[in-house]
Amino acid sequence: MRGAGICFLEAAELARLIRAREVSAEEAVAACLEQTGRTNPRVNAIVTLVPERAMRDARAADQRLAEAIAYGEDVGPLHGLPVAHKDLTPTREIRTTFGSPIYEDFLPEEDSLVVERLRRAGAITVGKTNTPEFGAGSQTYNEVFGETLNPYDTTKTCGGSSGGAAVALACGMVPIADGSDMGGSLRNPASFCNVVGFRPSLGRVPSWPSQAAWSQLSTEGPMARTVRDVALMLGAISGPDPRSPLAISEPARGLFRPLERDFSGARVAWSRDFGGLPVDPRVTAVLDGQRWVFEDIGCLVEDDEPDFTDTDEIFKTLRAWHFELRYGELLEQHRDRMKDTVVWNIEQGVRLSGPDVGRAERARTELYHRARVFMEDHEFLVAPVSQVPPFDVKQRYVTEINGTEMDTYIDWMKSCYYVTVTGLPAISVPCGFTPEGLPVGVQIVGRPRDDLGVLQFAHAFEQATGFGKHRSPIAT
Repeated sequence: MRGAGICFLEAAELARLIRAREVSAEEAVAACLEQTGRTNPRVNAIVTLVPERAMRDARAADQRLAEAIAYGEDVGPLHGLPVAHKDLTPTREIRTTFGSPIYEDFLPEEDSLVVERLRRAGAITVGKTNTPEFGAGSQTYNEVFGETLNPYDTTKTCGGSSGGAAVALACGMVPIADGSDMGGSLRNPASFCNVVGFRPSLGRVPSWPSQAAWSQLSTEGPMARTVRDVALMLGAISGPDPRSPLAISEPARGLFRPLERDFSGARVAWSRDFGGLPVDPRVTAVLDGQRWVFEDIGCLVEDDEPDFTDTDEIFKTLRAWHFELRYGELLEQHRDRMKDTVVWNIEQGVRLSGPDVGRAERARTELYHRARVFMEDHEFLVAPVSQVPPFDVKQRYVTEINGTEMDTYIDWMKSCYYVTVTGLPAISVPCGFTPEGLPVGVQIVGRPRDDLGVLQFAHAFEQATGFGKHRSPIAT
C-alpha cells in the first residue's frame, strides 16, 4: 500500500497495519508528507513542517517495533502514526508562534503534556497547524502565516481556532491531530471541514504548562476523520497528572471500551436553536434532514433544551478574565503587535471587578445544576455546532445572522460556547452539506463526564450516515 491509500486509512487501521508490519512507520510518514506537499500549498493548514525529523523518528519507530516483537513486548496505541500539533501547543525545539508576531521565532524548551503523551503513545510529529492569534475567534488567520482555507471551498473559512488541524485531517495530511476548545475551537472547525472534533469533559485531558491551571473554560482534545479514531487518540492523551490540579483521576483505560451500543429507548433532546438563537436556515435544514436517523436507531427524540439563562454573560465575563490573566502583560508591552479583537477582549478583562467575576461564577454554578438535572431526563442533547455554515474567508467574523446583528466577534458562536459553560462533553460529527456543498456538523452533548457515551452515540450516527466519507475536491 502506498501514497494516498495510506493517507486516508482510519488511524486505528493504520496503527494495526504498522504493528503487523504490513506498512512501516517510514512509509506512513512519507505518504503523509507527500500528501502535505501536494495539498498544503492550496489550503495553508500546516505552517511549520519538520520532514527530516519526522522521517528520522519514523525509522526509529520501525526499529523499536522490531525490537519489541523480538522481545515479546508491545508498543503504544499510536505507534508510527503521523500527527500535527496546534500552533498554540508548545513543542520542544519546534517553532511555536501562537499565531502572533510577538512569538514568530519562539522555540519552546519543553513539550506540553498532550504532546508528551502523544509521543509516548508512539505518534510521530510532522509539524504545527495554523491557528488565529492566541486562538481568539473561530476564523483561522494571523499576521504570521495568513489564512487557512476551507478544503471544500477555498473562498470560505475553515473555522477555528483549530482550523489548521481540521483542514490537515480533511486533506489527508495526518490521520490524527490535537486541538483545544474554549468557545468551540475543536467543534466549529470540525463542522466546517467535515471531520470529527471532541471537547472532552474538563480534566479528562490535563493541561500543562498553563498560567491558569484552575481555569474551567478551555480544554485540549482530539480531532480525526472518524469517531473511532478520536476515541483512540483520547485514550492516549487522557488520565491524571499531578501538574494539572483539575485532572480527572480515572485512568485512561476506561475509555478503551467498544463504541458499539444499542440505543433503543435512549431519550434525546433535540434543539434547533438553543431556545432562540438565530441559526442560518441552511444549517437548520441539514440537521432537520437527519433527525430521522436518531429515531431510526431507537431513540426517543423530543424538542427541548436546558434553560440557558445568563449563559452569554457568564461566558463573556470568564473569557475576558482569562484573557487579561493570560495576555494582560503582553498588552502593556506589545499593543501595536496584537489584533484588535484580542486587545478588546483583554481590556474587557481589565474592566472587570471582583463582584463581576463572583456573579459569573455563581450564575455558572446555577446553570450547571440546571443542565445536570435536565440531563437526568435526557441522555443526550442534539443541536447545531455552528449557527452558520462556512463563510467568506475575507470576512473576519460573522456580524449578522437572519437579520440579527452580532454585538462582538464571538457572538455567532453561542451554539458552541453555551455548551462550554455547562462543562458537559460535546462532539461535532459530520451531518451533511448545504446546497452549495459546504459541510455542516451536528453537536452531540452528553451527561457530566460521560465521554464514552458521547463517543458511542456519535459513532452510531456516523455509521448510519457516512457523511465523513465524502472527501473534499482538494483531497482527492
